[in-house]
Amino acid sequence: MTDAYAASGVDTHAGDLAVELMKKSIKATLTENVVGGFGGFAGMFDVSFLKSFDRPLLATSTDGVGTKVAIAQAIDKHDTIGQDLVGMVVDDIVVVGAKSMFMTDYIATGKVVPTRIADIVTGIAKACQEVGVSLIGGETASTQVY
Repeated sequence: MTDAYAASGVDTHAGDLAVELMKKSIKATLTENVVGGFGGFAGMFDVSFLKSFDRPLLATSTDGVGTKVAIAQAIDKHDTIGQDLVGMVVDDIVVVGAKSMFMTDYIATGKVVPTRIADIVTGIAKACQEVGVSLIGGETASTQVY
């Protein structure tokens, strides 16, 4: 039987290896507020502590690293773009007077190179850990270009 994912150009084995390589870094970011731990289809974060606020608000932000990807590719160093990403998102949240609690990542690539994906996510996790943010989920999407 032919693997439909493989036939469409998706390397699930490379994706699984990338997850194994980044698992330790991600787990290091998890706080007691994370429900369900690592993996799954969605991240959950217990916000029961917000009951003590008169008007609890949640702030959210998303960003990308833009042309920094080209620099990372040129020098074959990918862990710092993840750190840059976290910095931009956390900064966007702090300027409205909020505190970052958790985030998710999304990586789109033509081909999953497990060590490269792990480097990116390890950089994200390192920065999350430094600022007290839990990395509670993410997605890596790959598309073969024909």
